[in-house]
Amino acid sequence: MAPRDRDTAFFGHPAGLSTLFFTEMWERLSYYGARVFLAVYMVTPLALGGRGMSDTATATVMALYLSSVYLLSLPGGWIADRFLGQRKAITLGGLGIIAGNVLLVMPIEPLFYPGLALIAIGTGFLKTNVSTVVGQLYKPNDIRRDSGYTIYYMGINTGAGLAPLIGMCIAQNQGFRHMLEGHGIDPNFCWKAGFAVPAIGMAIGVVQYLLGQRRLGDAGMYPTVPSDPRRAARDRAVLGVVIGGLAGVIAVGVLIHRFVYELSGDLVVNAFGVGLTIASVAIFAGFYKTARDGGERKRVTAMIPLFIGCIAFFAVSEQASTTLALFAERLVHREYLGLHVVSSAYQFINSGVIVALGPAFAALWLWLARSGREPSAVTKFAIGMVLTALSFVVMLPTLSTVSVVDGVNQDYVFAFPYRTVSPNYLITLYVFSGCAELCLSPVGLSSMSKLAPTRLAGMVMGTWFLAISIGNYLAGRAASLSASHGWGVLFGVLIVASLAIAAGLLLIAPMMRRMMQGGDPPVQLPKAIVKPKAEDVAATAEGPL
Repeated sequence: MAPRDRDTAFFGHPAGLSTLFFTEMWERLSYYGARVFLAVYMVTPLALGGRGMSDTATATVMALYLSSVYLLSLPGGWIADRFLGQRKAITLGGLGIIAGNVLLVMPIEPLFYPGLALIAIGTGFLKTNVSTVVGQLYKPNDIRRDSGYTIYYMGINTGAGLAPLIGMCIAQNQGFRHMLEGHGIDPNFCWKAGFAVPAIGMAIGVVQYLLGQRRLGDAGMYPTVPSDPRRAARDRAVLGVVIGGLAGVIAVGVLIHRFVYELSGDLVVNAFGVGLTIASVAIFAGFYKTARDGGERKRVTAMIPLFIGCIAFFAVSEQASTTLALFAERLVHREYLGLHVVSSAYQFINSGVIVALGPAFAALWLWLARSGREPSAVTKFAIGMVLTALSFVVMLPTLSTVSVVDGVNQDYVFAFPYRTVSPNYLITLYVFSGCAELCLSPVGLSSMSKLAPTRLAGMVMGTWFLAISIGNYLAGRAASLSASHGWGVLFGVLIVASLAIAAGLLLIAPMMRRMMQGGDPPVQLPKAIVKPKAEDVAATAEGPL
């Protein structure tokens, strides 16, 4: 099929977007499929098949695991840029995710942490590079880019939205436990079965990706190898260090099993946080040092508020896998509209909102762009942070009903017999959170891909995921705050922090818009999207933010 025909073959977007849409859908089904019940599994008593961990230790493990998943996108993006190309890196990452989930399924308890480490490494190779290839399907100044990333983001949330079904139907389902018991199988095997489904889902995703690569053209096919032999040799040396570091992650996973109680202390976690801070400073310093001209330095500066906004958003929204997961397990009514609803099911709502409203947001950005009134990326981020604050304002009325468990030893909360909070509070929270995410995450992906020099496309996208990594780390640390000081303190901190970040973003938005003026004007498409010429598709000139 000619490039001209491919360019609008998938709902007005390049045909390759469909391959990447479904690849990321299956990857997110795999990732969230285990994540939605992971915290509950870790705090569940040993007698019920869980790990019997305290809230504080669970929050710590989640902070390290969830942040590592995205932190490893940096080496994953760099290795793809310099050695593999994004296409091969995606395949390697998918295989790593499958292997990690297989370790979680095996009835060998010491394999739990190495399994999490393999999933983190595999996701680091897959996720950042899929997002990078999406950007390579478009000309840098194509105004469909934000819309395309929003459609791609719907794929992410289709998988994430289906993922709670694994907890609902398998891992936390009493009917499934009774069925296992009726067939002479230990009912606690339901947790292992829950981890098996993500392995199967990722296997389907890898097969689908390999079969659909022909739609991608040359996007992500070739690495950018330095022509200078000295630089190439230096990159190979750095690669050896990176591979050694990734192997070290698995080794640390084994050590964590042997010294799990040390995870409850602040030393390891604080050291990890310091490492994330140093990595952030080093990355941006490196971008400034290697910038070829003033235009590239402006682009690096424009990345900083997006980076900070991303950290803030995910620090709040990722409470879903920790604080809110335990809140739903312990305090929310199980019966809703005549149905028995397990705690992991509520995590469907955020993704459902994104899938349902994604087309509307995509159309909104296009309509505003054509009329010259589209908010800047920084302004969209600020709107998202206001909606994020409102999502937790909704939870404030619940504090009078949950204060009775504040200060209770959380190891015994499972015995607490009363669930007093209406599910409507969590439902409303996730609706606001889904709208906030549509204002922020796909816009951030699109903006970072526009700002990235071609030679650093994977590295810049990895920087976006570094921000998500830091957000996940802070989310886990915040979950520890609720364990020690109660839900009310945490909710208040999240609301104030979200509003403060929103105000800061709004203040600098005009300056950031002026900074990025002067580049090539965006392509103005008519109301019915037209197919560009083949030579336009092949163009590689970089456009403004």
